Amino acid sequence: MLETDRLLLRSWREDDVDALFELARDPRVGPAAGWPPHRSAEESAGIIRNVLMMPDSFAIVERTTGALVGAVALKHEDTSEMAGIDEAELGYWIGATHWGLGYATEAARAVVAYGFDELGLISIWAGYYEGNERSRRVQEKLGFVFQYRVEREVELLGERRVEYCQRLLSRQDGARYKLVG
Repeated sequence: MLETDRLLLRSWREDDVDALFELARDPRVGPAAGWPPHRSAEESAGIIRNVLMMPDSFAIVERTTGALVGAVALKHEDTSEMAGIDEAELGYWIGATHWGLGYATEAARAVVAYGFDELGLISIWAGYYEGNERSRRVQEKLGFVFQYRVEREVELLGERRVEYCQRLLSRQDGARYKLVG
C-alpha cells in the first residue's frame, strides 16, 4: 500500500466490483484511456481478476471517505509496448466525478517514486492519446519528456489513434531523481 496526503493506493479486491463499475461505465472515462465503458458489474469483476490484480497495480481510494476514485499502475516490459528492461509504463485513470481535484497527479507521483525508489527502475514511460489534455497535463506536472509520436491500433476500441510517448529518467545530473511539489 502507498499513501499520499489524500489518497491510499492499495491492491485491488474483488469487493471493489460495484464501485469500479460505477466509475468505469461512464463513457467519458475509458475511451480517453483506450478501453470501452464497462457494460455490467460482471464485466468489471472480470477486469479486476484478469487485468487489475497484477503486480504494481493499485486502486486509488480517498483516505477520508474510503471511496474508490480510479486506478494507477506500472506495467513492466512483458505487458508494455514502451517499456524495456528496468523500465515500466505508467497508466492511470480517474472517475469523472473526481476530475479536477488533482488525484491523478497525486497518485501518479506516488507510483513514480515507488518505481524509482523501491523497484529501482531506470526510467518510466507514459503515453496519452491525442486530445487527452488531462493526461498530458498530469505527465507534464511530473516532468515527463516527449520522446516520439506514433499512430497505433487501439484494439479494445477497434480504431487507430495517435499516441504521444514520454519518458521520465530516474537520474538527473548524476543524482537520484526526486519528485517535487
